[in-house]
Amino acid sequence: MAKNKTFESWFESQSRLIQIILLLIPVVNWVTEALVRWSHALRTKSLLKYVLAILVTIPSGILFGLIDVVWTLLFKHLLFCN
Repeated sequence: MAKNKTFESWFESQSRLIQIILLLIPVVNWVTEALVRWSHALRTKSLLKYVLAILVTIPSGILFGLIDVVWTLLFKHLLFCN
């Protein structure tokens, strides 16, 4: 990856179809979401972003995945990863 390229920017540069496919496959959804959330949290250094990254990393993160599929359809990025 290039110096300023993060997993978050890679995800947002994908077509909406690819984003939705990544978020619909169960295990891929969890991994993708965890990587995007941690990438965003480390870049912004916000306490809220760290809390969300931790919540997605634990098994209850599956619920966030369902919410993020709809959010990505509407806004082309994950919830609170703007």
